[in-house]
Amino acid sequence: MYRPRFTDFHGIHTPQAELDFAIPFLDEDIPLYVDPFLLWKSPSFQDRALHQLILAAFNNLGALMKAGNADEAISQIIAASECDELGLGNSSTRRGKRIGKGQAQEILDLFRRIPFYSQNGFRHFEEIQLFVDGIGKDRVSDIACSFMKSFLIDYTYQECVGLGIPMQPITVDAVYSPNQGKFESIRTELPLHPDSGTPLLLIPKRWLRHVPWLSYDAYFHDFCPQDDIAHEGEMLTRVKVLTYNRDNYGVVDAFIKAREAASMDCHNDPLFTQIPILSARRKLKEIKGLPTGNQNGDDKKFERAVAALLPSLLYPHLDFAQEQVRTDDGVSIRDMIFYNSRQHPFLKELMDDYGSRQITFELKNVASIEREHVDQLNRYLHDDLGKFGVFITRHPLKRAEMTRTVNLWSGQRKAIVSLTDQDLEQMVEVFASKQRHPIDVLIRSYVEFKRLCP
Repeated sequence: MYRPRFTDFHGIHTPQAELDFAIPFLDEDIPLYVDPFLLWKSPSFQDRALHQLILAAFNNLGALMKAGNADEAISQIIAASECDELGLGNSSTRRGKRIGKGQAQEILDLFRRIPFYSQNGFRHFEEIQLFVDGIGKDRVSDIACSFMKSFLIDYTYQECVGLGIPMQPITVDAVYSPNQGKFESIRTELPLHPDSGTPLLLIPKRWLRHVPWLSYDAYFHDFCPQDDIAHEGEMLTRVKVLTYNRDNYGVVDAFIKAREAASMDCHNDPLFTQIPILSARRKLKEIKGLPTGNQNGDDKKFERAVAALLPSLLYPHLDFAQEQVRTDDGVSIRDMIFYNSRQHPFLKELMDDYGSRQITFELKNVASIEREHVDQLNRYLHDDLGKFGVFITRHPLKRAEMTRTVNLWSGQRKAIVSLTDQDLEQMVEVFASKQRHPIDVLIRSYVEFKRLCP
């Protein structure tokens, strides 16, 4: 499979839209992060209690420093700085790197250097982004998850039991114990990564954002007194801003209070968002107005427009996996690959009859599909990917090429159908009306194809 997911590996085909957690990829991270502010503002008592747990654990580091246990505090913040079991961020290996002792010391020095933190502790530990260089959304997310890992273990167990996903006994390191005030290893049951054998944890979608609500960028753009930090002609660097903040906490305090006051505007970022109806119509107009062929980059324009449109038209029945460029006999071919959720009877039929765990759409901005195009897609349809493919092209297949696809079905039980400009237009109209689902247009093309088959 392309971009294999945790649920697909275990034979769970529920679409992402119907699950409470973000489906992890097996070979890369999810490009989102836990934002503790979403827990702070949540109407859920559970979420707010978890925020208090995270905050208490972080502020306990300051208490350890005051008590003369600096080594223990440093050890704990280093342990909390990475949470590999979740797979959030931008890593292509699902493995991260913890902070070093020097950066840990910089974070803990905030409890000593800034009077407010020394006396009251942090209100939102994400504020460390405004004082320590190299601390960003990935560290904020990992620290939050590390301190509430015990809850995430229970949450993952509950979700896996509900879905019937197998688990195995495993030792999980760096689990924070609020009672002990330290990290420990525990023995539990969790799902394991099929290749590395390491434990996997699931995370609720409602906690995820691309950028924390309390972020350096938001502060720099709207609150940072840039003229006071850098004189005329000087370069305003991040280090200068962070140094200024440490000596002028009042500016940071004003930023925090303003962001809290605007908390109603803070929402989680969905893993996928359908484009607006107006945008869908514009993309369709762009597609229909393009000449066929590759003059002036028209083929690339076609591919980009279809790639922007199709995932929204097929959602939520098909989750978009990725775009892929492959080369066949020196010809560059762009595909779009979708996960087959099998929640619709038609999609289940594609899996049962053609083994299509994923569905390939080949984008061809040509005046007509030729035999060579059919042969190219035919070679791509194999047991691993499935034997059902779709051309997104400009005009219906000619009689000879249609006969070629029927012969492929007769001889190899492969099905190749096409969606034209007219079909895309109907899909957009259905998408806009919300009376039916655009996937019905794809079903109609398949039914018409099957009528031709012996």
